[in-house]
Amino acid sequence: MQSGKFIACRKFQVTLISASDLEDVRKVFKMKVYARVSINSQAEKRTEADKHGGTSPKWSHSVEYTIGESAVIHHGLMLVIKLYCKRKLGDKYIGEVHTSIKELFDSSIKNGGNCSGEMTCPVQKGSDGVQGTLTFSYRFGDSLTVKRPPKWKKLLQSGAAVLLRVTLISTTGVDMQIEEIPIFTDPDVIE
Repeated sequence: MQSGKFIACRKFQVTLISASDLEDVRKVFKMKVYARVSINSQAEKRTEADKHGGTSPKWSHSVEYTIGESAVIHHGLMLVIKLYCKRKLGDKYIGEVHTSIKELFDSSIKNGGNCSGEMTCPVQKGSDGVQGTLTFSYRFGDSLTVKRPPKWKKLLQSGAAVLLRVTLISTTGVDMQIEEIPIFTDPDVIE
């Protein structure tokens, strides 16, 4: 059901379980690692820092998104999880994991049809290669209907995309297409 005021969506929940063998970016004190979770670098959510695990933190922290049904089948939609070490003089980047939402959805359907799964991925740090692993579980809810966001929100989002694109061109010389994908963080659910 995708008509004027409403859009078909699914709840998408990610539970960050743990990481292991991460690079020790803090040589003197124990690392306090936290994660920033986003979808295509939008709607970022953050875990608390694990103060005891050091290079092998544990969280068991869940974040939830509501994603448009068409976005679940879009190949370009990526789950991005970035790991940081909390420090008083500025947090230090450790590495990140990128995985396709469509691949997660397809994999969860194949594995018993319950729309959930668990994954362990290598943590990448640019061209430095792999340093440790990150384990998380995910779950896609049943399809539901939500109100479309007001047009002013859509215009604001489009304006931000244009501003980002212009900034990228002027600072890096790289022109990237920024697609609009229906991601909402707090929609009105219609039952």
